[in-house]
Amino acid sequence: MNIIWLGHGSFRIEIEDQILLIDPWLNGNPMLPEDQRDKAITGATHILVTHGHFDHTQDIAEIASKTGAPVSGMYELMAWFDQKGVKNTTGFNKGGTIQCGSVAVSMVPASHSSSIGSDNGAVYVGAETGFVIKGENHTIYHSGDTTIMADMDWIGDYYKPDIGILSAGGFYTMDMAQAAYAAKRYFNFKTVIPCHYRTFEALEQNAKVLADGLPGVDVIEPHVMRPIAF
Repeated sequence: MNIIWLGHGSFRIEIEDQILLIDPWLNGNPMLPEDQRDKAITGATHILVTHGHFDHTQDIAEIASKTGAPVSGMYELMAWFDQKGVKNTTGFNKGGTIQCGSVAVSMVPASHSSSIGSDNGAVYVGAETGFVIKGENHTIYHSGDTTIMADMDWIGDYYKPDIGILSAGGFYTMDMAQAAYAAKRYFNFKTVIPCHYRTFEALEQNAKVLADGLPGVDVIEPHVMRPIAF
């Protein structure tokens, strides 16, 4: 299994018989070199979307058309993509699980907001979410954009993820100290990978505080397009 950061909150996860793209942001992503964009999405079998903000959705239609990969996420958000001509969407909801080949993907709550810009201002497109992904004897919790929330208690206890991909840049989401607190209080991760950081000046620029706050946990600062192998 390979977890590959595409910068910001975007990931490529090569797991079982699947290549999952989570919130793939290509155009305008200041962390992903232009000459790596095609490589980032090559072979994609499924696209998962956590919420509606532009840095998570603006390239979904283009990537879905280019790769032929189906798109799944919150029911209302998928209805919006349907209206925009995106084909082969699956709208489900918190508590639901879909099967992507041999990989199970469950939708879990996040605490953030979810809208897409339009000529008439922000259009709200259902609740913000995270995902729990099971395959190759691992359970991955991708928090989506979120702050600390009490729902992490049952997510950690019920799914027992061993890998946490946590938004940790601050300003729009948890910061590194909050992510460390959440990981320590609610989960028993073996590995934690921070994301949604370093992209902009307002965000945290390194994960030292996260690593210092989680002794005994393998905190891996990802590098764009460099696989983290499990």
